[in-house]
Amino acid sequence: MKAVAVIPARYASTRLAGKPLLDICGKPLIQRVWEIVSRARGLDDVVVATDDVRIADAVERFGGRVCMTSPDCRSGSDRVREVAESLAADLYVNVQGDEPLLEPAAIERLLDVFTEDAGVQVATLCSRISEEQARSPHQVKVIRDHAENALYFSRAPLPFVRERGEAAEFWGHVGIYAYRAHVLRCFASLPPSPLEQAEKLEQLRFLQAGIAIRVPEVPPMGAGVDTPEDLERVRAIINGREHANAATAGAVAVGDLRGPVSACPVGAAGLNPALAGKLRHIKLVITDVDGVLTDGGLYYGPDGECLKRFHARDGLGVRLLQQAGIQVSALSGRDCPALRRRLADLGIAEAVLGQADKRAALCGIMERCGVVAEEVAFIGDDIPDMEVFGLCGLSVTVADAPEYVKARADLVLKCKGGLGAFREVVDEILEKKAGSDVLPENVRT
Repeated sequence: MKAVAVIPARYASTRLAGKPLLDICGKPLIQRVWEIVSRARGLDDVVVATDDVRIADAVERFGGRVCMTSPDCRSGSDRVREVAESLAADLYVNVQGDEPLLEPAAIERLLDVFTEDAGVQVATLCSRISEEQARSPHQVKVIRDHAENALYFSRAPLPFVRERGEAAEFWGHVGIYAYRAHVLRCFASLPPSPLEQAEKLEQLRFLQAGIAIRVPEVPPMGAGVDTPEDLERVRAIINGREHANAATAGAVAVGDLRGPVSACPVGAAGLNPALAGKLRHIKLVITDVDGVLTDGGLYYGPDGECLKRFHARDGLGVRLLQQAGIQVSALSGRDCPALRRRLADLGIAEAVLGQADKRAALCGIMERCGVVAEEVAFIGDDIPDMEVFGLCGLSVTVADAPEYVKARADLVLKCKGGLGAFREVVDEILEKKAGSDVLPENVRT
């Protein structure tokens, strides 16, 4: 099965003129997307489809392939269909040109759908999102049936939660489609549907025509670029990733970076300059809970209530950061009364609990706290935390984390989770910021 990826790119945009050519940390947006798509396995070709010579010139400069299309194309799918007239394939993948946080694995998952089920004609992707994200009209939502076929796409919240406090799952649409060749030709013959015109969502043309769309889930990857705020957020995320990758190729333990402790006072021998610089820039510390603030154990009382063991030194560390003007937030996949009580005692108001999608939650915390990636330290201890390490300026893990987690972190602590690990990070940050080991007095845990 021959598969071709097409990246439609137009210069005009209602909110961001010239969007494909906007700079993302030294590269135009269209190049960021092209590089991601080119790394996906299973594609036979990658083409940028545009009607603008400025975009075509930019693509040719970075070595990409361009197909010029008509300015009369009404949608990205129409542009892909025009490419298909001169470039034969069995399967066409339509990758939106404003998705620079897309993962190659997501494209590969989309291709797998067609080999797993010969009856699939059109497919796209979705990821879990928070209720806050679901309320944004810039985030397209989808609801699916039990076979993972789309029931509807909308810019409005889906589903609408009528009763306050009622549990609901929200799924965000990921801007990538794949079509078999004959269905793509069929799309071009269909007039824009009323729902498509109302929502400005081209995929609704398929649904109103009775053509099913398969929508498998992939891990969250971050929002596309649709507004000026999106652009700044994406720049911060990519900048943080690239700084993290450049600073260290693997994990670096605090004990390995200092001179012999017996040979000098605390703080006299500095950390690796790159890590020391990261610590000095920190304005927000986000910590996982189980395995960082606790030892990771799950304790249940006689009535089934969840109990947690916290360390007083970590509590003092929170106070020290707050007194120094550094924000502290908690991010946990679990939620329980004991955890909420401890966070309240420590004055940690910015916390996201019971959230499986840590990437989306972390980006939301950063946005609400008014910081960029290089100003954020994240402390985690296990697999769910690895996916957000690259979103922060400094990724930290505990001494008893699995080795593959340590290999992804910038900084590996000497303390185990729940035994002063958080305080160890605090001392490093305050020492580098103040240039001394003098700490505030009269702090209560």
